[in-house]
Amino acid sequence: MSSVIVSSKATASTTTAPTQFVTAGDNKYAYRQFGSGPGVPLLFLQHFTGTLDNWDPDVTDPIALGRPVILFESAGIGRSSGKVPTTVAGMADHAMKFLDALRLTQVDVLGFSLGGIVAQVIALKRPALLRRIILTGTGRWRRHGQTGTTENLCRSEDAVE
Repeated sequence: MSSVIVSSKATASTTTAPTQFVTAGDNKYAYRQFGSGPGVPLLFLQHFTGTLDNWDPDVTDPIALGRPVILFESAGIGRSSGKVPTTVAGMADHAMKFLDALRLTQVDVLGFSLGGIVAQVIALKRPALLRRIILTGTGRWRRHGQTGTTENLCRSEDAVE
């Protein structure tokens, strides 16, 4: 089980937690981590081009009262460096590299909109990494002319090396 240590309950808010950065490969990822409790960390994956500031404190803050919360900006979004991936699988690869950089071996994930599709790809690629998935305002992946098969979903022309 993974754990994230947060030093102060004073930072237990989406709006007051400091933005932090972690480097994995050529990318520097922006994130906020806050909350307390013994629970498995809950990673929040945002909609397309969503940033750390798009999360509503009325959603995130009550959850952080009993467990660590991690808000994440993927490559090329908001304060994170790098190029925005052009495939969902590439987005999932970035999220997994981010979790690896934090040395987390298991998390729960809440995926909103496109973040929910990214969460599904992570579950297919590295099922042991995710304990539970919460999908909100999302659906299954489908590209014009393709079905949402596992093979198509995990195809990543721009996978993080």
